[in-house]
Amino acid sequence: MNLNNFLEQSKSLLKLAYPILIAQLIQNLMGFSDTVMAGRVSATDMAAVAVASSVWLPLILTIYGLIMALATIVSQLAGANKYHQVAKASFQTGWIALILGLSLIFLYFLVAPYLYPLVTLEANLKQLMFDYLGYIIWGGPGFCLYLVLRNYSEGLSHTKPTMIISIIGLVINIPANYIFIYGELGMPALGGAGCGIATAIVYWVMFFSMLIYILVSKKLRHAPLFKQFYWPQWSEIKGILALGVPIALSLLFEVSLFAVVAVILAPFGANVVASHQIAINFSGLVFMVPLSLALAVTIKVGFAVGNKDYQQAKTICRYSVILGLMIALFTAALTLIFKTQIATIYTTDTKVIELAASLMFLAALFQFSDAIQVISAGALRGYKDTKSILVITFVAYWLIGLSLGLILGVTDWLMPAIGAYGFWIGFISGLTTAAFFLAWRLRIVQQRFERTSCV
Repeated sequence: MNLNNFLEQSKSLLKLAYPILIAQLIQNLMGFSDTVMAGRVSATDMAAVAVASSVWLPLILTIYGLIMALATIVSQLAGANKYHQVAKASFQTGWIALILGLSLIFLYFLVAPYLYPLVTLEANLKQLMFDYLGYIIWGGPGFCLYLVLRNYSEGLSHTKPTMIISIIGLVINIPANYIFIYGELGMPALGGAGCGIATAIVYWVMFFSMLIYILVSKKLRHAPLFKQFYWPQWSEIKGILALGVPIALSLLFEVSLFAVVAVILAPFGANVVASHQIAINFSGLVFMVPLSLALAVTIKVGFAVGNKDYQQAKTICRYSVILGLMIALFTAALTLIFKTQIATIYTTDTKVIELAASLMFLAALFQFSDAIQVISAGALRGYKDTKSILVITFVAYWLIGLSLGLILGVTDWLMPAIGAYGFWIGFISGLTTAAFFLAWRLRIVQQRFERTSCV
């Protein structure tokens, strides 16, 4: 390994990744502020926000995964110096986003009346949850369109706007929460459901902020977005969906796996579920680091592939995995050293702290496989090879990870049931499987491109 080249590539990747990381963390902070501010009203309001978010987030993350395809398309077009085609691809993705955003509103009003009687929650909690969802869906189109503009900008290697606009969103979110939760400035006091209105407003603010930036930015004038208008073109949309749907489903598989495990663990008692949730929540925060790096890898690899510099793309992949493992070593060490202190941030219950701290050892191991698999998947997206990600993640997470977790966690087939520990061993096994096969698939794709360049 050439040390100077590694340092140069690492610096370039981190320059792209750190604004994305900050933006991701701020998004999490918005959810945290919603929970805390709703909790100031009552435990029921806080629970309503938590339950409603568990319904909303998988939907919006799935759409986010689909729209992520645009960053790959734009980065490859930029690498090929085809900036004149960027607007067309962005418009077609925009039409998809608009349809999906409007569909969220339509589906809510279609499904909610039938779903409401079937939800077995305490009456006030159920009403607050449905009210929250009924408010936040109006922000769905704004957020979907914001994602298009974000991926357009990131695909052109401009990631700082994402960070800045996320900060603007947080600055709007907190006072908006206060106004609609507690009924200030003449607004009705909606309790936890008011967070839904606040978030919907933030989504539209983020969209218009990004739109204004794109309209006035000199850095993006080489790939003007609004110089020409494009109506929907099915051939283009079909190609975007072919690239984006596997990404979306891969994200859905991962998010839903953790949600399913939380439900399966419920019979083991509140302490087990709480300790598992602490370990998962903290791991999710740590995961933002390799995820941000993976998004930067997608952009860099896509640009190199568009430029037909396949050796450069291969070098980026290799160095990014090394960088990811170095970061994982650092975060895993911090996780082990401060495992008890981390758990005490979430709770004062000594039993839960003890259980959560014991899971942190497995959470530390989790981070190495997680770094390899997410960076390899990011690189594959840069090559526009997304169907393989879908197949590998489904097999690794659900057929291997969940199956092993069930066997070890709730049955005595191999040993006495070990509850949450069994599922975490399943997570690690599934992620390790995904890491191995995604890295293997990446190598195959690289060889295919190298052969193409020799022809």
